[in-house]
Amino acid sequence: MHAWGMGGTIRTTLNLAGYLSQQHEVEIISVVRRRNEPFFPFPAGVTVTAIDDQRSHRLTGLRGLVRRALSALPSWLMYPGDRARRACTMWTDLLIARKLWQVRSGVITGTRPALNLLALMAKRPGLAAVGVEHMNYSAHPAWLQSEIKRRYPGLDALVVLTGQDLRDYREALGVATRLAQIPNALPSLNGPAPSLTEPIVLAAGRLTRQKGFDRLIRAFASVARDHPDWTLRICGRGPKRAALERMIAEHQLSNNAELLPAVANLQDQMASASLFVLSSRFEGLPMVMLEAMRAGLPIVSFDCPTGPGEVIENGKDGVLVPEGDVDGLAKAISELIEDDERRRRYGEAAMAKATAYSLSAVGPLWDTLLVTVWPF
Repeated sequence: MHAWGMGGTIRTTLNLAGYLSQQHEVEIISVVRRRNEPFFPFPAGVTVTAIDDQRSHRLTGLRGLVRRALSALPSWLMYPGDRARRACTMWTDLLIARKLWQVRSGVITGTRPALNLLALMAKRPGLAAVGVEHMNYSAHPAWLQSEIKRRYPGLDALVVLTGQDLRDYREALGVATRLAQIPNALPSLNGPAPSLTEPIVLAAGRLTRQKGFDRLIRAFASVARDHPDWTLRICGRGPKRAALERMIAEHQLSNNAELLPAVANLQDQMASASLFVLSSRFEGLPMVMLEAMRAGLPIVSFDCPTGPGEVIENGKDGVLVPEGDVDGLAKAISELIEDDERRRRYGEAAMAKATAYSLSAVGPLWDTLLVTVWPF
């Protein structure tokens, strides 16, 4: 939707595009653009095109008149059950239709339901359509699940991130749809490994309800009472910042919890932390958790749907806490704070586990799929 923005889907898409550009011509088509500079650097050798540039600039003449008229009307092309539609208008539709008509051959992929359905609409001889689901099936509302069941079978393939996703989408779509499980891919690590001795607990992500930072703050209030020298750092931006700031004040955590800005490269923050916490209510396959494991941080995570339970081996490279158990989350964090040797053991195991998600491991899975759907 917005290649210039922040988020795990954007980051993993850029990583994959950089890998594929070594052998293919790759273009990232961003539905909108709202920033002058991308939050994450674009990979070399990849073309990035913005369809609807929504930065503040005026168009004059007939084009400006048409833009103003169509921008006042809701999108028709973007599926209404996907919240991405809110960012689009009928002007966006016009630009999307023109761009997709220009794509004459190859493979076109989406990164969310509305874009997967657009890829399906663009499908024609010489152009394969591959959907990619970065969110678990159960997280979609019922009306979107119905549309997925009805229309996704027309895709040449659907890529999902986890084994649970594979089972859920197979049940929903049947055996006629080609499904492939390909996880998010990590770029190479360029920063120092953490010493795991600094009194810092790290979390990161969009400041939204999904990420559950309200639950993490409640848990850390209990942790801080027993470990007042430890600090919780949450890196991110989003609509819940003011509410989270109030929670920090209400729980008297002003000296123990920080809301830091979002950063494109979390490696410096990870290098100064001693453990990473994932407090999400639901996920696809959380990119930031994989990055923390690659850096050598032990993980404490809710066993939310989906992803953490398929990656973390409880008691070996991290701790899985039953979904929603805030007291259990606090206890798991405290236990790792109090056990230096266990932090180090978990961190080493987490780093070893993360090699399975490197570009060198994940990229060839995409090579195989692309040859299958577009053997030209």
